[in-house]
Amino acid sequence: MIPIVTLIVGLVGGFFIGVYYLRRQLTSMQNDPQMLQKMAKQMGYNLNGKQMQQAQQMMKKNGGSMPGGMPGGMPGGKPPKGNAFPPGNKRRK
Repeated sequence: MIPIVTLIVGLVGGFFIGVYYLRRQLTSMQNDPQMLQKMAKQMGYNLNGKQMQQAQQMMKKNGGSMPGGMPGGMPGGKPPKGNAFPPGNKRRK
């Protein structure tokens, strides 16, 4: 009984710690263009200066969440190379 309760408390606590950490990272990313550029490169995007400013403005406007209103998700509009779900192929449910 005690190990089950400990496991549940650990999972719930870990979730909230993870959410807090992620929000803090996104907030700091708004103020650090190099960090945002690094994340974009990891996702397969290469942002120029204008696109970088658009991404920062969108993140500030959306309260730290990633932009999703534009085609491709990031300024520039193109999905990254090697997209797992290109527009023509639908995801299986």
